[in-house]
Amino acid sequence: MEPQLAVSYRCAETVARSRARNFYYSFIVLPPEKRRALCAVYAFMRHCDDITDGNASVDDKREMLRRWRADLDAALSGDSDGNPILPAFRDAVRRYSIPAQYFHWLIDGAEMDLMVHRYETFESLYRYCFHVASSVGLVCLQIFGFSDELAKKHAEHCGIAFQLTNILRDLKEDAGMGRIYLPAEDMKRFDYGAEDLQRGIVDERFRRLMTFETNRAQEYFDRARPLLQLIDKPSQPALWAMMEIYGRILQKIVRRGYDVFSSAINLSNPAKASIACKAITLRLIRGIQAR
Repeated sequence: MEPQLAVSYRCAETVARSRARNFYYSFIVLPPEKRRALCAVYAFMRHCDDITDGNASVDDKREMLRRWRADLDAALSGDSDGNPILPAFRDAVRRYSIPAQYFHWLIDGAEMDLMVHRYETFESLYRYCFHVASSVGLVCLQIFGFSDELAKKHAEHCGIAFQLTNILRDLKEDAGMGRIYLPAEDMKRFDYGAEDLQRGIVDERFRRLMTFETNRAQEYFDRARPLLQLIDKPSQPALWAMMEIYGRILQKIVRRGYDVFSSAINLSNPAKASIACKAITLRLIRGIQAR
């Protein structure tokens, strides 16, 4: 590997190690080449989130996303000098034949966050989740490796499951930024208003609403589960770790009685490290069995 590319991969790995609070514990389970590639694409995607969640004006954020989209197109055309992570990003995209459209979908989703702060129906929320999360699942799928086209639908559902879990976990933080992702039709159904959410009210209405939403998220986890058997065997422990981490976060929301307001809900680093260790053991066992 040429020196400039090696430096770029190290930059991307630094971003992933410091910012990917959940994903990095599954990255480390992958074979080195796949791990480097996931770090490279993660660093690209992280920059999108940083733009939308930053303190700049909406107009400035829109312009920054426009420039990042232009950097994407330039990098994939061979000009990857605009940012230190772009050479690694370009190499990973080329190496794993990742369609550029997946990254454009992701930027589309980031732009939606600048324009849309409420979703009337689950159908409209699904479209948002597809852009910001299923696109990520499809990118990961290319790196994991697969042979059955059915894997793409399961990867889409996996992204939906993860994003719905994020939405339920981050209700307080998002409401503080003026964003309410729970579909308005669901909130109306359970007679729980936007003002109730912004005040952090946890009552029977809220619990019934959250029971409905967590069941929906679990449904998408169940739909995604067959993906584990459709990707290349060396990648299966990493995907298992991702699904285990997000699945446990969802379970923790339920065990907390759906109170996502009083304190943040996450898995501890030791808990995530334990999952990673189990995944590494699974990878080693499968490696021995394959001999």
